[in-house]
Amino acid sequence: MLALLVLAQIGYPLTDGTTRARLTVATVVLGYLLSVGHALLSRGPRTAAALIATATGGGLAIEALGVATGFPFGSYDYSGQLGPKLAGVPLIIPLAWTWMAWPAWLVATRLTARIRVAAGRWRWPTRIALATVGLATWDLFLDPQMVAEGHWVWRDPTPALPGLPGIPISNYLGWLLFAVLMMTALRPLAGPAVDTTDTTDHPLYALYLWTYGSSVLAHAVFLDLPASALWGGAGMAIVAVPLAVSLLRHRAPA
Repeated sequence: MLALLVLAQIGYPLTDGTTRARLTVATVVLGYLLSVGHALLSRGPRTAAALIATATGGGLAIEALGVATGFPFGSYDYSGQLGPKLAGVPLIIPLAWTWMAWPAWLVATRLTARIRVAAGRWRWPTRIALATVGLATWDLFLDPQMVAEGHWVWRDPTPALPGLPGIPISNYLGWLLFAVLMMTALRPLAGPAVDTTDTTDHPLYALYLWTYGSSVLAHAVFLDLPASALWGGAGMAIVAVPLAVSLLRHRAPA
């Protein structure tokens, strides 16, 4: 499934129009099935159900609130290009939240398991903070790309980050707010510390690193979005680079 997702994302910059919109939907569905399926097979049905309730249900709720009131992302509207809607929100949007929430959580779990925190006092806050950043910084790629495709639009897109017109800073602050709430709710799913000899979570680490690297390349070279390549590349690196270093060190000979 990870291979299918990678192939679909490779095809994205090579298509346009309706084909690209359909490929976007297919990519989100694949990502959702990958994350939920991994949670089910690796942690069991209770964890998978909790992920769906927290990320999918919570994602739909926060997006419906955002469309109706403008809080917490700013005032925006979705086009009809992403399929059927519920409460003004395309049904694939909460699937996208779930798709990236799970690998962000697993990456944060691995990183905090490999650092020492005095008496464990700061382990949970550190894990939640890393997972929040790991998810929220993805939007530095996602929103510029989707706005450029016309999938959603803000009524008042100011003030905006330099080089990223059309998207208010309130959107990124809203992502941080919801991400920290979501990751706090996911805290009971943490389980024991990660065993670095176990490769169970490696496909989701690969998904996270692929998302990071392919997004930088696509935005910089194929999608003519150099500013989001810089913003997203710098933001998501906060978590992606330590993850890559952690995996490389684990593979290195003694």
